[in-house]
Amino acid sequence: MTETPNRPVWLEEPLPRDLGAALAEKWASGEFLQIAGAHDPMAALVARKAGFEALYLSGAALTASLGLPDLGLLTMEELVGRARAIIRVTRLPLVVDGDTGFGEALNAMRLIRELEDVGVAAVQLEDQVMPKKCGHLNGKQLVSAEDMAQKVAAAARARRDLKIIARTDAAASEGVEAAIERARLYIEAGADAIFPEALEGEEQFRQFASAIKVPLLANMTEFGRTPQTSAAEFAEMGYAMAIWPVSSLRICAHAMEKFFTELKTTGTAAGTVKDMQSRAELYDIINYFGYESLDKKVLRTVLDPAFAA
Repeated sequence: MTETPNRPVWLEEPLPRDLGAALAEKWASGEFLQIAGAHDPMAALVARKAGFEALYLSGAALTASLGLPDLGLLTMEELVGRARAIIRVTRLPLVVDGDTGFGEALNAMRLIRELEDVGVAAVQLEDQVMPKKCGHLNGKQLVSAEDMAQKVAAAARARRDLKIIARTDAAASEGVEAAIERARLYIEAGADAIFPEALEGEEQFRQFASAIKVPLLANMTEFGRTPQTSAAEFAEMGYAMAIWPVSSLRICAHAMEKFFTELKTTGTAAGTVKDMQSRAELYDIINYFGYESLDKKVLRTVLDPAFAA
């Protein structure tokens, strides 16, 4: 096999800065931004290899990866730690799901500072009460528009480079017009972009886009209220970006379930080796040789072509 030349690793470089400004430049370019959901650093590296230029860390996906439901059980430390791990290996703009900000105004301000310290490009804050729920489920309860605006204003006061994406869940319970009015209030408070959650089709997406002129984020989650919509369709409706927040986790979990079932049934992984990432591919994507080259005391690894591919 041909080894990839050594690339710098995060041990040699500080965490990237100004990724919020880089994200804003992408919004200003007018080119639609596809944002891949990445629940861990490996998923993030695979997304980067596929060509994605920005990533999204979903609270629901991270919580599920911990074996927990998305009911506000995630801690700020868990979120910040995962964000740091993703940014340091990918160095890409990362949008982070900050849920309700882990509390009120002061808590939201601390979240902003903690996320900005690890290089996060943008944080999403939503207008639900705790315990929050997935935006595509029933039974969501909202804080008042004024309370959410105060939280957005506090977050805006705390940030330097990080961008604030205000999410409103009001469309499902209060209607699209009420959600638009909330969005306007959040923009006045300092939000840089708006995330209208759980819109149910083209008419609602267009209605929102015609009323709000800051960058809009669309959520293309599966098994929810929004029908399958492509990046090109979102762009044509006036959206600047879209996230696929939990898709990769669902793919991974389903693939692992199939593998474990076959392994338990047959007692061998021989039939599934063809579906696996090879050792050579793994070492390339995690930059194994870049790390190895930093410590001359580590004997250089040579992959046998018979076993690496």
